Amino acid sequence: MDKKWIIKEKGDIVIVEQLAKSLEIDNRLANLLVQRDIHAPDEARSFFAPDLSCLHDPFLMKDMNIAVDRISSAIGRNEKILIYGDYDVDGTTSVALVYSFFKKIYSNLGFYIPDRYEEGYGISYKGIDYAVENNFSLIIALDCGIKAIEKVDYATGKGVEFIICDHHLPDKKIPGATAILDPKRVDCNYPYKELSGCGVGFKLVQAYSIINDIPFSVLIPYLDLVAVSIASDIVPVTGENRILAYYGLKQLNENPGTGLKAIIKEASMGGREIRIGDIVFKIGP
Repeated sequence: MDKKWIIKEKGDIVIVEQLAKSLEIDNRLANLLVQRDIHAPDEARSFFAPDLSCLHDPFLMKDMNIAVDRISSAIGRNEKILIYGDYDVDGTTSVALVYSFFKKIYSNLGFYIPDRYEEGYGISYKGIDYAVENNFSLIIALDCGIKAIEKVDYATGKGVEFIICDHHLPDKKIPGATAILDPKRVDCNYPYKELSGCGVGFKLVQAYSIINDIPFSVLIPYLDLVAVSIASDIVPVTGENRILAYYGLKQLNENPGTGLKAIIKEASMGGREIRIGDIVFKIGP
């Protein structure tokens, strides 16, 4: 079968030349950067040498203050919190990350992943009923929920609140949740729009850590989960994702979490460097 090649247009020559001059690199390399929407010298430097200090302030995300305050009040009142995620890799890594983080500081916690065949994608009525029957008053929904208007209303009627952490494009109307974290919200000014669902979950625990004086080093062990979500959900490995993926791969190679360590062993990948492609074709599936 013949392949049809789609060639990207060359970058703006003025921007290319400015970037090449500023970085003291060849115009051809500068053009490749511009084709990837990297126009500023600082962006280019971050592209070649990702740095965790360049991660964005999580409180730039719409509703982040509300989400952190609600979680803090739930913990203060010893409410039961349910960590709810979609069944795909992005959803399950999101649940693993957020649940593992909060479990270290709070015990009145549970998790729920819907059955792919019985409940389908996203938030389900069965999952909400599970929360009600088990006295959960707050659900943190990960990698899903941005279009679950009727289901969130149903939960509200049952006395259950939602914090939604999603990365999918919302409709004009969004659910009546307590907080909705989604960089693709039209009213959200977060600088980077392409986070994975697990990436949004990471920003939530990052924000909670800042407010509660938890050092960033505590979050490093969870970056392997973020890297797996980025690769498996095929989100762009640019900007903040590139930083998270870079350090997540470092964690995955040097000291992966227990679950990922078992998967690596099962996939016969121990003892060699794991790259993004290995996650896409082996670890993720």
